[in-house]
Amino acid sequence: MDSTFFDITLEYINIVFLMFTVILFTLFTIMGYLSTRNSIHYRKKNSFGDLSKIMASPLSPSITIIAPAYNEGLTIVENIRSLMSLRYVNYEVMVVNDGSKDDTLQKMIDAYDLEKIDFKIDPNWKNKPIRGVYKSPHRAFSKLTVIDKENGGKSDALNTGMALSTSRYVGCIDVDCLLLPDALLHVVKSFYQRSEKRVIAVGGVIRVANSCIIEGGQLEEIRLPKNWLARFQLLEYTRSFILGRMAWGRIDSLLIISGAFGFFDREIALEVGGYDTGTVGEDMEIVFKMRRHMHDRREPYTIEYIPDPLCWTEVPEDVKILVNQRDRWARGNLETLFKHKDMFFNSKYGRLGLLSYPYWFFYEWLAPLMEFFGFFTIILFMYLGILNWDFFIAITAMVYVFSIMFSFYAILWDVYSYNEYKKTKDILILMFCAIVEPIAFHPIVVWSAVRGNYKKLFKIKSGWGSQVRKGFAKAT
Repeated sequence: MDSTFFDITLEYINIVFLMFTVILFTLFTIMGYLSTRNSIHYRKKNSFGDLSKIMASPLSPSITIIAPAYNEGLTIVENIRSLMSLRYVNYEVMVVNDGSKDDTLQKMIDAYDLEKIDFKIDPNWKNKPIRGVYKSPHRAFSKLTVIDKENGGKSDALNTGMALSTSRYVGCIDVDCLLLPDALLHVVKSFYQRSEKRVIAVGGVIRVANSCIIEGGQLEEIRLPKNWLARFQLLEYTRSFILGRMAWGRIDSLLIISGAFGFFDREIALEVGGYDTGTVGEDMEIVFKMRRHMHDRREPYTIEYIPDPLCWTEVPEDVKILVNQRDRWARGNLETLFKHKDMFFNSKYGRLGLLSYPYWFFYEWLAPLMEFFGFFTIILFMYLGILNWDFFIAITAMVYVFSIMFSFYAILWDVYSYNEYKKTKDILILMFCAIVEPIAFHPIVVWSAVRGNYKKLFKIKSGWGSQVRKGFAKAT
Protein backbone atom coordinates (compact mmCIF):
# COMPACT_ATOMS: atom_id res chain seq x y z
CA MET A 1 0.00 0.00 0.00
CA ASP A 2 2.71 2.44 1.01
CA SER A 3 4.84 1.46 -1.99
CA THR A 4 1.94 1.97 -4.40
CA PHE A 5 1.13 5.37 -2.91
CA PHE A 6 4.80 6.36 -3.17
CA ASP A 7 4.99 5.29 -6.82
CA ILE A 8 1.83 7.23 -7.66
CA THR A 9 3.21 10.33 -5.91
CA LEU A 10 6.45 10.11 -7.89
CA GLU A 11 4.48 9.70 -11.09
CA TYR A 12 2.47 12.84 -10.35
CA ILE A 13 5.65 14.78 -9.59
CA ASN A 14 7.08 13.72 -12.95
CA ILE A 15 3.88 14.76 -14.71
CA VAL A 16 3.86 18.18 -13.03
CA PHE A 17 7.49 18.88 -14.01
CA LEU A 18 6.87 17.63 -17.56
CA MET A 19 3.77 19.81 -18.02
CA PHE A 20 5.51 22.82 -16.50
CA THR A 21 8.40 22.35 -18.93
CA VAL A 22 6.22 21.78 -22.01
CA ILE A 23 4.11 24.86 -21.26
CA LEU A 24 7.27 26.90 -20.74
CA PHE A 25 8.69 25.71 -24.08
CA THR A 26 5.41 26.53 -25.80
CA LEU A 27 5.27 30.00 -24.30
CA PHE A 28 8.89 30.77 -25.21
CA THR A 29 8.32 29.56 -28.79
CA ILE A 30 5.27 31.81 -29.09
CA MET A 31 7.25 34.69 -27.58
CA GLY A 32 9.97 34.18 -30.17
CA TYR A 33 7.39 34.29 -32.95
CA LEU A 34 5.60 37.37 -31.56
CA SER A 35 8.83 39.27 -30.95
CA THR A 36 9.97 38.54 -34.50
CA ARG A 37 6.69 39.77 -35.94
CA ASN A 38 6.81 42.87 -33.75
CA SER A 39 10.41 43.64 -34.71
CA ILE A 40 9.62 43.34 -38.42
CA HIS A 41 6.54 45.51 -38.00
CA TYR A 42 8.53 48.12 -36.08
CA ARG A 43 11.26 48.27 -38.73
CA LYS A 44 8.75 48.68 -41.55
CA LYS A 45 6.80 51.31 -39.64
CA ASN A 46 9.93 53.35 -38.97
CA SER A 47 11.56 52.91 -42.39
CA PHE A 48 9.89 56.04 -43.74
CA GLY A 49 9.20 59.52 -42.47
CA ASP A 50 11.63 61.92 -40.83
CA LEU A 51 10.29 63.44 -37.62
CA SER A 52 13.55 65.02 -36.54
CA LYS A 53 12.60 68.46 -37.90
CA ILE A 54 9.23 68.38 -36.16
CA MET A 55 10.59 67.04 -32.89
CA ALA A 56 13.34 69.66 -32.87
CA SER A 57 10.70 72.39 -32.93
CA PRO A 58 10.03 74.51 -29.81
CA LEU A 59 6.36 73.50 -30.23
CA SER A 60 7.18 69.87 -29.53
CA PRO A 61 5.85 68.38 -26.27
CA SER A 62 7.94 69.00 -23.17
CA ILE A 63 9.86 66.24 -21.42
CA THR A 64 11.70 66.20 -18.11
CA ILE A 65 14.39 63.57 -17.73
CA ILE A 66 14.61 62.68 -14.03
CA ALA A 67 17.85 61.04 -12.95
CA PRO A 68 18.25 60.08 -9.26
CA ALA A 69 21.87 60.13 -8.11
CA TYR A 70 23.31 58.52 -5.01
CA ASN A 71 27.11 58.35 -4.66
CA GLU A 72 27.65 58.64 -8.42
CA GLY A 73 30.68 60.93 -8.23
CA LEU A 74 32.76 58.67 -10.47
CA THR A 75 30.55 59.07 -13.57
CA ILE A 76 28.10 61.91 -12.85
CA VAL A 77 29.77 64.58 -15.01
CA GLU A 78 29.99 62.32 -18.08
CA ASN A 79 26.43 61.12 -17.58
CA ILE A 80 25.00 64.64 -17.40
CA ARG A 81 27.04 65.65 -20.43
CA SER A 82 25.40 62.80 -22.35
CA LEU A 83 21.91 63.87 -21.27
CA MET A 84 22.59 67.48 -22.21
CA SER A 85 23.53 66.58 -25.78
CA LEU A 86 20.25 64.98 -26.87
CA ARG A 87 18.69 66.04 -30.17
CA TYR A 88 15.57 67.66 -28.80
CA VAL A 89 14.64 71.23 -27.96
CA ASN A 90 11.90 71.21 -25.37
CA TYR A 91 13.39 69.09 -22.60
CA GLU A 92 14.91 69.49 -19.14
CA VAL A 93 17.44 67.36 -17.29
CA MET A 94 16.60 67.13 -13.60
CA VAL A 95 19.24 65.37 -11.49
CA VAL A 96 17.99 64.54 -7.99
CA ASN A 97 20.91 64.17 -5.60
CA ASP A 98 19.41 61.76 -3.08
CA GLY A 99 21.60 62.59 -0.08
CA SER A 100 24.86 61.36 -1.61
CA LYS A 101 27.71 60.87 0.86
CA ASP A 102 30.47 61.28 -1.70
CA ASP A 103 31.37 64.28 -3.90
CA THR A 104 28.49 63.86 -6.38
CA LEU A 105 26.95 67.27 -5.65
CA GLN A 106 30.25 69.12 -5.57
CA LYS A 107 31.35 67.64 -8.87
CA MET A 108 28.13 68.82 -10.51
CA ILE A 109 28.53 72.30 -9.01
CA ASP A 110 32.12 72.58 -10.23
CA ALA A 111 31.56 71.13 -13.69
CA TYR A 112 28.44 73.15 -14.55
CA ASP A 113 29.00 76.26 -12.43
CA LEU A 114 25.78 75.71 -10.48
CA GLU A 115 24.31 78.26 -8.12
CA LYS A 116 21.69 77.76 -5.45
CA ILE A 117 18.43 79.49 -6.36
CA ASP A 118 15.39 80.54 -4.35
CA PHE A 119 12.70 77.91 -4.51
CA LYS A 120 9.38 77.77 -2.65
CA ILE A 121 8.48 74.39 -1.21
CA ASP A 122 4.90 73.32 -0.62
CA PRO A 123 4.35 73.26 3.17
CA ASN A 124 2.50 69.95 2.71
CA TRP A 125 5.48 68.40 0.92
CA LYS A 126 5.28 64.60 1.32
CA ASN A 127 8.73 63.65 0.09
CA LYS A 128 12.01 63.86 1.97
CA PRO A 129 13.10 67.47 2.66
CA ILE A 130 14.75 69.39 -0.15
CA ARG A 131 18.02 71.04 0.85
CA GLY A 132 18.44 73.15 -2.25
CA VAL A 133 17.75 73.67 -5.95
CA TYR A 134 20.65 74.54 -8.26
CA LYS A 135 20.79 76.11 -11.73
CA SER A 136 23.60 77.44 -13.87
CA PRO A 137 23.72 81.06 -15.09
CA HIS A 138 25.28 79.88 -18.35
CA ARG A 139 22.95 79.46 -21.31
CA ALA A 140 24.72 76.28 -22.41
CA PHE A 141 23.59 74.58 -19.19
CA SER A 142 20.11 76.13 -18.98
CA LYS A 143 18.41 72.75 -19.41
CA LEU A 144 20.03 71.38 -16.24
CA THR A 145 18.37 71.52 -12.83
CA VAL A 146 19.87 69.83 -9.78
CA ILE A 147 17.74 69.02 -6.74
CA ASP A 148 19.62 68.30 -3.53
CA LYS A 149 17.51 66.43 -0.96
CA GLU A 150 17.82 64.15 2.02
CA ASN A 151 18.15 60.47 1.29
CA GLY A 152 14.82 58.75 0.75
CA GLY A 153 15.57 56.13 -1.85
CA LYS A 154 15.16 55.99 -5.61
CA SER A 155 11.35 56.08 -5.57
CA ASP A 156 11.28 59.17 -3.37
CA ALA A 157 13.81 60.89 -5.63
CA LEU A 158 11.76 60.10 -8.74
CA ASN A 159 8.56 61.33 -7.06
CA THR A 160 10.34 64.56 -6.16
CA GLY A 161 11.27 65.05 -9.80
CA MET A 162 7.73 64.33 -10.97
CA ALA A 163 6.27 66.79 -8.47
CA LEU A 164 8.67 69.58 -9.41
CA SER A 165 8.46 69.01 -13.15
CA THR A 166 6.00 70.97 -15.27
CA SER A 167 6.46 68.90 -18.43
CA ARG A 168 3.82 66.77 -20.11
CA TYR A 169 6.05 63.71 -20.05
CA VAL A 170 8.71 62.53 -17.63
CA GLY A 171 11.56 60.18 -18.30
CA CYS A 172 12.76 58.20 -15.31
CA ILE A 173 16.26 56.85 -15.91
CA ASP A 174 19.31 55.72 -14.00
CA VAL A 175 21.88 58.48 -13.87
CA ASP A 176 24.63 56.08 -14.96
CA CYS A 177 22.83 55.44 -18.26
CA LEU A 178 23.98 56.92 -21.55
CA LEU A 179 21.23 57.86 -24.01
CA LEU A 180 21.90 58.12 -27.71
CA PRO A 181 21.33 61.59 -29.22
CA ASP A 182 18.10 60.56 -31.00
CA ALA A 183 16.58 58.85 -27.98
CA LEU A 184 13.94 61.50 -27.22
CA LEU A 185 12.87 61.66 -30.87
CA HIS A 186 12.00 57.96 -30.73
CA VAL A 187 10.25 58.38 -27.39
CA VAL A 188 8.06 61.30 -28.45
CA LYS A 189 7.24 59.57 -31.72
CA SER A 190 6.04 56.56 -29.72
CA PHE A 191 3.80 58.77 -27.58
CA TYR A 192 2.21 60.37 -30.66
CA GLN A 193 1.95 57.56 -33.19
CA ARG A 194 -1.31 56.23 -31.73
CA SER A 195 -4.63 57.94 -32.39
CA GLU A 196 -7.16 55.48 -31.01
CA LYS A 197 -5.41 54.85 -27.70
CA ARG A 198 -3.65 57.01 -25.15
CA VAL A 199 0.00 56.06 -24.75
CA ILE A 200 0.65 56.20 -21.00
CA ALA A 201 4.23 54.91 -21.00
CA VAL A 202 7.13 54.10 -23.28
CA GLY A 203 9.92 51.65 -22.47
CA GLY A 204 12.90 50.35 -24.36
CA VAL A 205 15.87 48.04 -24.66
CA ILE A 206 18.74 48.35 -22.20
CA ARG A 207 22.19 47.70 -23.67
CA VAL A 208 25.37 46.81 -21.78
CA ALA A 209 28.02 49.55 -21.89
CA ASN A 210 30.79 47.71 -20.03
CA SER A 211 34.08 48.02 -21.99
CA CYS A 212 32.50 50.35 -24.55
CA ILE A 213 34.40 53.54 -25.40
CA ILE A 214 32.73 56.71 -24.09
CA GLU A 215 34.02 60.17 -24.91
CA GLY A 216 32.40 63.50 -24.04
CA GLY A 217 29.28 61.75 -22.85
CA GLN A 218 28.87 60.01 -26.22
CA LEU A 219 29.11 56.35 -27.15
CA GLU A 220 32.11 56.26 -29.51
CA GLU A 221 32.71 52.54 -29.92
CA ILE A 222 30.66 49.49 -29.01
CA ARG A 223 32.72 46.65 -27.59
CA LEU A 224 31.92 43.29 -26.11
CA PRO A 225 32.46 43.33 -22.32
CA LYS A 226 35.82 41.94 -21.23
CA ASN A 227 34.38 40.68 -17.96
CA TRP A 228 32.71 37.27 -18.24
CA LEU A 229 29.99 38.09 -15.74
CA ALA A 230 29.06 41.14 -17.82
CA ARG A 231 29.03 38.96 -20.95
CA PHE A 232 26.51 36.61 -19.40
CA GLN A 233 24.35 39.58 -18.48
CA LEU A 234 24.63 40.91 -22.03
CA LEU A 235 23.28 37.61 -23.30
CA GLU A 236 20.52 37.67 -20.68
CA TYR A 237 19.55 41.26 -21.56
CA THR A 238 19.50 40.45 -25.28
CA ARG A 239 17.21 37.50 -24.73
CA SER A 240 14.96 39.34 -22.29
CA PHE A 241 14.58 42.64 -24.13
CA ILE A 242 14.79 41.61 -27.78
CA LEU A 243 12.57 38.52 -27.47
CA GLY A 244 10.70 38.62 -24.14
CA ARG A 245 9.51 42.19 -23.73
CA MET A 246 9.15 42.68 -27.47
CA ALA A 247 6.70 39.78 -27.49
CA TRP A 248 4.65 41.14 -24.59
CA GLY A 249 4.61 44.51 -26.30
CA ARG A 250 3.18 42.87 -29.41
CA ILE A 251 0.05 41.80 -27.54
CA ASP A 252 -0.04 44.97 -25.41
CA SER A 253 0.55 43.07 -22.17
CA LEU A 254 3.86 44.47 -20.98
CA LEU A 255 3.95 44.57 -17.17
CA ILE A 256 7.35 46.09 -16.56
CA ILE A 257 9.36 48.99 -17.92
CA SER A 258 12.99 49.02 -16.91
CA GLY A 259 13.85 51.65 -14.33
CA ALA A 260 16.89 52.52 -16.40
CA PHE A 261 14.82 53.80 -19.34
CA GLY A 262 11.13 54.54 -18.80
CA PHE A 263 8.99 57.47 -19.95
CA PHE A 264 5.53 58.23 -18.59
CA ASP A 265 2.54 60.46 -19.13
CA ARG A 266 3.09 62.66 -16.09
CA GLU A 267 -0.61 63.28 -15.51
CA ILE A 268 -1.43 59.56 -15.23
CA ALA A 269 1.70 58.84 -13.18
CA LEU A 270 0.73 61.50 -10.62
CA GLU A 271 -2.89 60.31 -10.54
CA VAL A 272 -1.75 56.88 -9.33
CA GLY A 273 0.52 58.45 -6.69
CA GLY A 274 3.82 58.13 -8.53
CA TYR A 275 6.31 55.51 -7.44
CA ASP A 276 5.67 53.38 -4.37
CA THR A 277 8.34 54.21 -1.79
CA GLY A 278 7.53 51.03 0.13
CA THR A 279 8.86 48.62 -2.50
CA VAL A 280 12.23 47.93 -4.10
CA GLY A 281 10.49 46.95 -7.36
CA GLU A 282 9.23 50.44 -8.14
CA ASP A 283 9.62 50.11 -11.93
CA MET A 284 7.22 47.15 -12.08
CA GLU A 285 4.87 48.54 -9.45
CA ILE A 286 4.15 51.82 -11.25
CA VAL A 287 3.27 50.01 -14.49
CA PHE A 288 0.83 47.78 -12.59
CA LYS A 289 -0.78 50.84 -10.99
CA MET A 290 -1.06 52.80 -14.22
CA ARG A 291 -2.55 49.86 -16.12
CA ARG A 292 -5.09 49.17 -13.38
CA HIS A 293 -5.98 52.86 -13.26
CA MET A 294 -6.72 52.96 -16.99
CA HIS A 295 -8.67 49.69 -16.85
CA ASP A 296 -10.81 51.03 -14.01
CA ARG A 297 -11.48 54.21 -16.01
CA ARG A 298 -12.34 52.08 -19.05
CA GLU A 299 -10.22 54.39 -21.17
CA PRO A 300 -8.40 52.98 -24.23
CA TYR A 301 -4.67 53.02 -23.59
CA THR A 302 -1.45 51.27 -24.45
CA ILE A 303 2.22 51.05 -23.50
CA GLU A 304 4.76 51.34 -26.32
CA TYR A 305 8.07 49.51 -26.49
CA ILE A 306 11.13 50.65 -28.46
CA PRO A 307 13.60 47.93 -29.56
CA ASP A 308 16.19 50.42 -30.86
CA PRO A 309 19.43 50.48 -28.82
CA LEU A 310 18.92 53.91 -27.26
CA CYS A 311 20.03 53.35 -23.67
CA TRP A 312 23.37 51.93 -22.49
CA THR A 313 24.24 51.15 -18.90
CA GLU A 314 26.93 49.56 -16.77
CA VAL A 315 26.12 46.13 -15.32
CA PRO A 316 27.75 44.52 -12.25
CA GLU A 317 31.09 42.82 -12.77
CA ASP A 318 31.24 41.46 -9.23
CA VAL A 319 29.29 38.38 -8.15
CA LYS A 320 28.36 39.83 -4.76
CA ILE A 321 26.93 42.99 -6.32
CA LEU A 322 25.05 40.94 -8.94
CA VAL A 323 23.51 38.72 -6.25
CA ASN A 324 22.38 41.79 -4.30
CA GLN A 325 20.83 43.26 -7.44
CA ARG A 326 18.92 40.07 -8.33
CA ASP A 327 17.97 39.58 -4.69
CA ARG A 328 16.36 43.03 -4.81
CA TRP A 329 14.59 42.25 -8.08
CA ALA A 330 13.12 39.08 -6.57
CA ARG A 331 11.84 40.96 -3.52
CA GLY A 332 10.31 43.65 -5.70
CA ASN A 333 8.70 41.02 -7.89
CA LEU A 334 7.08 39.29 -4.91
CA GLU A 335 5.94 42.60 -3.39
CA THR A 336 4.21 43.68 -6.58
CA LEU A 337 2.59 40.32 -7.30
CA PHE A 338 1.24 40.12 -3.76
CA LYS A 339 -0.04 43.69 -3.79
CA HIS A 340 -1.97 43.09 -7.01
CA LYS A 341 -2.97 39.49 -6.32
CA ASP A 342 -6.61 40.22 -7.17
CA MET A 343 -5.55 40.44 -10.83
CA PHE A 344 -4.66 36.71 -10.86
CA PHE A 345 -6.86 35.09 -13.54
CA ASN A 346 -9.25 38.05 -13.27
CA SER A 347 -11.02 38.52 -16.60
CA LYS A 348 -11.79 42.14 -15.66
CA TYR A 349 -8.19 42.99 -16.62
CA GLY A 350 -8.26 41.09 -19.91
CA ARG A 351 -4.93 39.73 -21.11
CA LEU A 352 -3.18 41.25 -18.10
CA GLY A 353 -5.18 39.16 -15.64
CA LEU A 354 -5.53 36.02 -17.75
CA LEU A 355 -2.09 35.86 -19.34
CA SER A 356 0.55 38.37 -18.18
CA TYR A 357 0.02 38.07 -14.43
CA PRO A 358 -0.17 34.22 -14.43
CA TYR A 359 2.98 34.04 -16.56
CA TRP A 360 4.79 36.37 -14.21
CA PHE A 361 3.57 34.36 -11.22
CA PHE A 362 4.47 30.91 -12.50
CA TYR A 363 7.53 31.50 -14.64
CA GLU A 364 9.17 34.62 -13.22
CA TRP A 365 8.45 34.08 -9.52
CA LEU A 366 7.73 30.35 -9.02
CA ALA A 367 10.15 28.84 -11.56
CA PRO A 368 13.39 29.73 -9.71
CA LEU A 369 11.96 28.29 -6.49
CA MET A 370 10.97 25.08 -8.27
CA GLU A 371 14.46 24.81 -9.76
CA PHE A 372 16.09 25.30 -6.38
CA PHE A 373 13.97 22.81 -4.47
CA GLY A 374 13.90 20.45 -7.45
CA PHE A 375 17.69 20.20 -7.26
CA PHE A 376 17.54 18.96 -3.67
CA THR A 377 14.64 16.67 -4.53
CA ILE A 378 16.79 15.01 -7.19
CA ILE A 379 19.62 14.51 -4.71
CA LEU A 380 17.15 12.99 -2.25
CA PHE A 381 15.72 10.65 -4.89
CA MET A 382 19.24 9.60 -5.89
CA TYR A 383 20.06 8.84 -2.26
CA LEU A 384 16.87 6.80 -1.87
CA GLY A 385 17.51 5.02 -5.18
CA ILE A 386 14.12 5.96 -6.62
CA LEU A 387 15.22 8.46 -9.28
CA ASN A 388 13.81 7.72 -12.73
CA TRP A 389 17.09 8.17 -14.62
CA ASP A 390 15.60 7.90 -18.10
CA PHE A 391 13.07 10.64 -17.40
CA PHE A 392 15.61 12.81 -15.58
CA ILE A 393 18.22 12.64 -18.35
CA ALA A 394 15.62 13.18 -21.09
CA ILE A 395 13.99 16.25 -19.51
CA THR A 396 17.37 17.76 -18.48
CA ALA A 397 18.75 17.37 -22.00
CA MET A 398 15.56 18.80 -23.48
CA VAL A 399 15.67 21.87 -21.23
CA TYR A 400 19.38 22.41 -21.84
CA VAL A 401 19.15 22.15 -25.64
CA PHE A 402 16.05 24.36 -25.79
CA SER A 403 17.69 27.06 -23.67
CA ILE A 404 20.73 27.09 -25.95
CA MET A 405 18.55 27.26 -29.08
CA PHE A 406 16.51 30.13 -27.65
CA SER A 407 19.68 32.06 -26.74
CA PHE A 408 21.18 31.39 -30.17
CA TYR A 409 18.04 32.74 -31.79
CA ALA A 410 18.17 35.89 -29.64
CA ILE A 411 21.83 36.46 -30.58
CA LEU A 412 21.30 35.90 -34.30
CA TRP A 413 18.12 37.97 -34.44
CA ASP A 414 19.93 40.81 -32.70
CA VAL A 415 22.74 40.55 -35.26
CA TYR A 416 20.21 40.63 -38.09
CA SER A 417 18.25 43.53 -36.59
CA TYR A 418 20.94 45.85 -35.20
CA ASN A 419 24.34 44.19 -35.66
CA GLU A 420 25.91 46.02 -32.73
CA TYR A 421 28.71 43.47 -32.36
CA LYS A 422 30.17 43.12 -35.83
CA LYS A 423 33.16 40.89 -35.10
CA THR A 424 32.66 37.18 -35.71
CA LYS A 425 34.73 36.53 -32.60
CA ASP A 426 32.24 38.49 -30.45
CA ILE A 427 29.29 36.50 -31.79
CA LEU A 428 31.09 33.23 -31.14
CA ILE A 429 31.90 34.33 -27.59
CA LEU A 430 28.22 35.11 -26.96
CA MET A 431 27.28 31.69 -28.36
CA PHE A 432 29.81 30.09 -26.04
CA CYS A 433 28.19 32.01 -23.18
CA ALA A 434 24.83 30.58 -24.24
CA ILE A 435 26.25 27.04 -24.04
CA VAL A 436 27.75 27.40 -20.56
CA GLU A 437 25.21 29.87 -19.10
CA PRO A 438 22.86 27.17 -17.70
CA ILE A 439 25.77 25.80 -15.69
CA ALA A 440 27.95 28.83 -14.95
CA PHE A 441 25.57 31.78 -14.63
CA HIS A 442 21.98 30.61 -14.22
CA PRO A 443 22.56 29.00 -10.80
CA ILE A 444 23.68 32.41 -9.49
CA VAL A 445 20.41 33.96 -10.72
CA VAL A 446 18.36 31.16 -9.16
CA TRP A 447 20.16 31.43 -5.82
CA SER A 448 19.68 35.21 -5.81
CA ALA A 449 15.94 34.81 -6.41
CA VAL A 450 15.65 32.24 -3.63
CA ARG A 451 17.55 34.50 -1.24
CA GLY A 452 15.38 37.48 -2.11
CA ASN A 453 12.17 35.51 -1.58
CA TYR A 454 13.47 34.13 1.71
CA LYS A 455 14.24 37.64 2.96
CA LYS A 456 10.83 38.90 1.94
CA LEU A 457 8.79 35.97 3.25
CA PHE A 458 10.60 35.94 6.60
CA LYS A 459 10.68 39.76 6.81
CA ILE A 460 14.44 40.04 6.97
CA LYS A 461 15.27 43.70 6.64
CA SER A 462 17.23 44.44 3.50
CA GLY A 463 17.54 47.58 1.43
CA TRP A 464 18.68 48.41 -2.05
CA GLY A 465 22.29 47.40 -1.69
CA SER A 466 24.91 49.28 -3.63
CA GLN A 467 26.55 49.04 -7.01
CA VAL A 468 30.17 50.09 -7.21
CA ARG A 469 30.73 51.86 -10.53
CA LYS A 470 33.97 51.35 -12.36
CA GLY A 471 33.29 54.18 -14.77
CA PHE A 472 33.21 54.03 -18.55
CA ALA A 473 36.28 53.49 -20.68
CA LYS A 474 37.48 56.59 -22.49
CA ALA A 475 38.98 56.94 -25.94
CA THR A 476 42.76 57.26 -26.14
